[in-house]
Amino acid sequence: MFSAGGSVSKELAPEAVKRGAIVVDNTSAFRMDENTPLVVPEVNEEDLHSHNGIIANPNCSTIQMVVALEPLRKKFGLEKIIVSTYQAVSGAGAAAVEELEQQTQAILNGEDYEPKILPVKSAKKHYQIAFNAIPQIDTFVDNGFTFEEMKMINETKKIMHMPELQVAATCVRLPVGTGHSESVYIEIGQGGVSAAEVKELLTDAPGIVLQDDPDQQLYPMPAFCVGKNDVFVGRIRKDLDYDKGFHMWVVSDNLLKGAAWNSVQIAESLVKTGIVK
Repeated sequence: MFSAGGSVSKELAPEAVKRGAIVVDNTSAFRMDENTPLVVPEVNEEDLHSHNGIIANPNCSTIQMVVALEPLRKKFGLEKIIVSTYQAVSGAGAAAVEELEQQTQAILNGEDYEPKILPVKSAKKHYQIAFNAIPQIDTFVDNGFTFEEMKMINETKKIMHMPELQVAATCVRLPVGTGHSESVYIEIGQGGVSAAEVKELLTDAPGIVLQDDPDQQLYPMPAFCVGKNDVFVGRIRKDLDYDKGFHMWVVSDNLLKGAAWNSVQIAESLVKTGIVK
């Protein structure tokens, strides 16, 4: 299990493979390598059989989204995804969590503070995260998207084996400690499907907890997903204008299912499938 940064993985993961290990890598180093499977066990466990010694763990925001969408893709087809994320500061590391806490206290006390971490530690400018929303996660690329957004776009297509899938993402950092939330709009391949059918399909789907009862104000929230391995889905609605369109709200602990737990699941799947004995 590697989770020490991409540069460390690039240097040492191949050396571990040479010595007989199978590496599960929790960095972006090998995710888009065509010879490295990118695996979420609930979605594409079978891809483990094509490994060449290294298996990549996807980006946290990608993982929870594809878990929620895979049952729909299998039954109804999937043509388009538009996702807006509301991501916790823990995704930027322990220093970002500490900065959130210190900024919050300073603002409440009427004290001065100097942002040093977010949106990107190496960036020229830093902004407060306390009582704020920052529409930048990672650096920008030439097309106007950020690396985080491109990770979601490219990784989703790879995991689902759908290079033709239309995916767009906007990733935003919020002053939340742990737990990523996502507003997801999808267009499926079949018409005439109801929201009730979507909810029924997700009720027993692996890795998913359906929390969707507007009458009881039941819906997923990051404060209540912390420390849990599941992906929580709610607010499922059929689009008012397009028959194949649906909206949903997806929440998960970015440190567990978004990172550590998915890595452990990959290792368990290696044993379950007989790849590791």
